[in-house]
Amino acid sequence: MLRILYDDGRLDNMGDSALKKALITGITGQDGSYLTEFLLGKGYEVHGIIRRSSNFNTQRLEHIYVDPHNSGARMKLHYGDLTDASALRKWIDSICPDEVYNLGAQSHVGVSFENPDYTADVVATGALRLLEAVRTHIMTTGRQVKYYQAGSSEMYGATPPPQDESTVFHPRSPYAVSKVAAHWYTVNYREAYGLFACNGILFNHESPRRGENFVTRKITRAVGRIKIGLQKKLFLGNLKASRDWGFAGDYVEAMWLMLQQENPDDYVVATEDSHTVEEFLEEAFGYVNLNWKNHVEIDPRYFRPAEVDNLRGSAAKAKEVLGWAPKVSFKQLVVMMVDSDLEKAKREKVLADNGYIDSHQQP
Repeated sequence: MLRILYDDGRLDNMGDSALKKALITGITGQDGSYLTEFLLGKGYEVHGIIRRSSNFNTQRLEHIYVDPHNSGARMKLHYGDLTDASALRKWIDSICPDEVYNLGAQSHVGVSFENPDYTADVVATGALRLLEAVRTHIMTTGRQVKYYQAGSSEMYGATPPPQDESTVFHPRSPYAVSKVAAHWYTVNYREAYGLFACNGILFNHESPRRGENFVTRKITRAVGRIKIGLQKKLFLGNLKASRDWGFAGDYVEAMWLMLQQENPDDYVVATEDSHTVEEFLEEAFGYVNLNWKNHVEIDPRYFRPAEVDNLRGSAAKAKEVLGWAPKVSFKQLVVMMVDSDLEKAKREKVLADNGYIDSHQQP
């Protein structure tokens, strides 16, 4: 018998068969790690699909990882890929999840211009493969499986803000076009086959776990390194681009709430407040008493073939139906990220001073 302590303080005794199961693609990413923490806190058994790689990419999960040989382990990882339909069907049939969260993607907008075929295969066709695996599993077993598709504010692209669920999509990158396709695949499977399938159109959400090649994390990493003396310059592209930035840890709750409703639907998740990259620079550098203008240089290579100027969401529907609202403000988010990267830079400084890493890797 397994004893579970829930995040609301309840303690239940139950067998493993009573646990709700969730399957997450992209579990090793920023959102995947926060969603895993959240679901474990709700008493779920969480299964994650990870791609085979020569190097481990599970750093974001290390603090919650329990060896599967331990009888109390409720997070389990499985090799698979959104480009492999047979593997997706195999894991859904063997795990029998109650909820499937499709967070896996090649999610960098800039990279999608350089690798458009791969981006489309993983982001668009990958979602179709997963939806079809869920559909055939339901058809074969008669079970109910709820499906969440991770959408993106990038789907709106050139459409002026504020953007909500009824706003017309005008994608401006291969990544955004692929996300639009995944969105409509999800709607189609909901309408054609009666799947409980939801689209969460999430506006930009950041954290200390954000990938270091995304502009917010690139900035806060540089702030930490510059403050400690390991770096002098930061190279960026369009400083006038404006985004609706929230905290990823807040946004995963909205994902879960969508799948707890009586009927499936699509929701925008956003803070309803936008800031430019320049404003992010001012907050991040100013927090450690630095002037960003002394350290930032513009590099034309970081401008994209088609720019997205302004994204700002209207989350009225999520607030009314889901009862969801962001908890972390823009300023709090920046401070959280800078504090984390400042500590990381201090650890790097110790390694550099003792000759374990090259202190001149960054300009």
